Amino acid sequence: MSDNVPRDAPRAVPRDAPPARRDDTPEEFRRVGLSRTFDEDAELYDRARPGYPREMYDDLADLGGASVGSRVLEVGCGTGQATVPLAARGCRITAVEAGPRMAAVARRNLAAAGHGATAEVVTADFESWPLPDEPFDALVSATAFHWIDPAVRVAKAAAALRPGGALSVVRTQHVRGGTEEFFVEVQRCYERFDPDTPPGLRVPEAADIHGSDHADEVARGGAFGPTVFRRYERDLTYPTAHYLDLLRTYSGHRALPEAARDGLLACVAGLIDGRYGGRVTKRYLIELAVSRRR
Repeated sequence: MSDNVPRDAPRAVPRDAPPARRDDTPEEFRRVGLSRTFDEDAELYDRARPGYPREMYDDLADLGGASVGSRVLEVGCGTGQATVPLAARGCRITAVEAGPRMAAVARRNLAAAGHGATAEVVTADFESWPLPDEPFDALVSATAFHWIDPAVRVAKAAAALRPGGALSVVRTQHVRGGTEEFFVEVQRCYERFDPDTPPGLRVPEAADIHGSDHADEVARGGAFGPTVFRRYERDLTYPTAHYLDLLRTYSGHRALPEAARDGLLACVAGLIDGRYGGRVTKRYLIELAVSRRR
């Protein structure tokens, strides 16, 4: 895989601009069910999901207080894609993960990296997990905050933090770039096998993605100051088999009936192998949003 990580967005999106379709806004009636699919194959998730760019961890330290010696609560750690790098930077981490298989892999990855003594992984739903008496310096949630109950997540994050502590939410979005024509053509596969696919769906431009929904949600609670954003774009190139593994980790794909999912993956593989030489490049936008506890 290759990656290219320019920092920050090329321009701000007007607040009244129509929102682009995001990858991380599950319908509320499906949120809990979809969130449980990741634990079905934690080993695949660990192999296939990409990590995060180094610059993001620099900003988590500078803006979000996730630095040497800080007490960090990580919400939804998955298999440790962000946990291990944060521990390597000297953070003392308590990570809460709802999926028991995901949590087990995270513990294994931390132990293998030599961070088992400074990072604890708790298997629990964040919504029901009792907060410890001592507040945290920072709360980090990497590609997971949208799976937490929206009636609970901001208020409980505030309760977990000391005054001046930081809530840092990382969101990822597939944006235009990479092998652009493939992502246009592949929509025919989705329209054929996934009835929920909007006709004519196109990957959005990075400049059309903005985090005002998150900033507004945080502001409504009244416990945090203004939200500061940092943005990074990244290209990752996947051979056919690796790209199919990545798709198998996405909740929407996992939730399809088996026959539809198998048909979709075969259609995608045929397109990559038949027209794109067995490799495609996907461009990601990673967005870091940091809000300080009042």
